[in-house]
Amino acid sequence: MERILFTSESVSEGHPDKICDQISDAILDACLAEDPYSRVACECFTTTNLLVIGGEITTQAQVDYEQIARNVLCQIGYTSDEIGIDGYRCEIKNVIGVQSSDIALGTNKEVGGAGDQGIMFGYASNETEGYMPLPISIAHHLVRYATEKRHSGEFQWARPDMKSQVTVDYTNVLHPRIDTILMSIQHDPDFDEKAFKDYIQNVIMQDVVKKYGMNTDYKVLINPTGRFVIGGPHGDTGLTGRKIIVDTYGGSARHGGGAFSGKDPSKVDRSGAYMARYMAKNIVAAGLCDCIEIQLSYAIGVKEPTSVYIETYGTEKVLRDVILKAIHNEFDLTPQGIIDTLQLLRPIYQKTAVYGHFGRGDVDLPWEKLDRVESLKKYL
Repeated sequence: MERILFTSESVSEGHPDKICDQISDAILDACLAEDPYSRVACECFTTTNLLVIGGEITTQAQVDYEQIARNVLCQIGYTSDEIGIDGYRCEIKNVIGVQSSDIALGTNKEVGGAGDQGIMFGYASNETEGYMPLPISIAHHLVRYATEKRHSGEFQWARPDMKSQVTVDYTNVLHPRIDTILMSIQHDPDFDEKAFKDYIQNVIMQDVVKKYGMNTDYKVLINPTGRFVIGGPHGDTGLTGRKIIVDTYGGSARHGGGAFSGKDPSKVDRSGAYMARYMAKNIVAAGLCDCIEIQLSYAIGVKEPTSVYIETYGTEKVLRDVILKAIHNEFDLTPQGIIDTLQLLRPIYQKTAVYGHFGRGDVDLPWEKLDRVESLKKYL
């Protein structure tokens, strides 16, 4: 029988795209900290010894964009050209403008409409404790754990740029197994290759896999090209918003195409996706189904969503119409309602910019709360 294999990937804080996401969200947080009604759409681009900060920002906050960017780079560990980029001395170009007044017409408090048209998805399943798919959960955990070990000094020779990839065998859907784990981790040029790879396999991989109670006889791939010294922005360009599948469900659910980082919550690409996850997680936790994907769609300047769609993959415990009724009755899906429900005008976003926006057990995020479970149980 043909085996059923599914794969998800993650990347670390030192990946070039994730550098840009973190800087964009650090700038958003700085604006919201002083002016909760800031309108921010901040994008970054980085390559060898260069960072460009662009986009549209309208705010009363006094923000030193360049210093924020340098702080993020140095906190990650990018403090020299040799490692990937010098956060202290690299060139930074600021080409930020202000938000279009046309957009403001439909998103001010009086109108309260969406900041753009778009579709967004939320997903949850009872496959893991965090109501997330197993492959992306393990993939995130691997690079987060490896990064923690690097910062502590325990992981010798490791540099900031890392990637993971986890393949899960779902042939027996009741007893999934890990088929393959791949990790590519940047390292010093004078490293001990055997000791480095042994540590990755026997400490990082094994520790994480044991936390999930999974099999340990998986195939292992570590730095398949044999060497990974040149990394970070020196090894590859980075862009804000280019890791949208890493940020969400690892490909287990559909994606509307809109990125998250650097956008204030009036942008429904971000806030709508957070609300869809919040609803999905609480619906599954309440027992209405074992797995659900929720799609929302919006029109610019319009309050109510233009559509709400659900897919329960045959796992529903009540009629799908009942689940839709619960969504409409229990949740305010207007942009302002989403902001109020999840208290999104706070500087909480930089911590979402790496290791995923959903299923996080290491940070407190409002859309991960299970505070609607009891109210949803009445629909059973």
